[in-house]
Amino acid sequence: MNYLLDTHSLIWFMEGNSMLSIKAQKEIENPENTKYISIASIWEISIKISLNKLTLQKSFEEFLSLLIASEIKILPITLAHALHLSKLEFLHKDPFDRLIIVQGLTETLRIITKDPNFAIYNVEVYW
Repeated sequence: MNYLLDTHSLIWFMEGNSMLSIKAQKEIENPENTKYISIASIWEISIKISLNKLTLQKSFEEFLSLLIASEIKILPITLAHALHLSKLEFLHKDPFDRLIIVQGLTETLRIITKDPNFAIYNVEVYW
């Protein structure tokens, strides 16, 4: 199965946070699954760190090094994603979430998220 992790799911997984559901953790750890994180999530994390709205257990550099060493692939933003985003109904206002939703829809990825707003867009959500 192919999964796209929402930003909070990535952080919780990388930090061993119990907020991540056991089901989600098992799917992320399953070597038979392909896991992705949007480059938008990396951007979101860096912005929140710079605004002092997020503190990670390790430095951001260490977090990124661990991410690169993991089996989680970084999904770039493509023109197809931007085009799809321009046509996405404006039901959810968070720009990072909207981009992750579009990437899940465009790439046919299940999204690992606790956010109930994702389901509004008929994207396949896993938690």
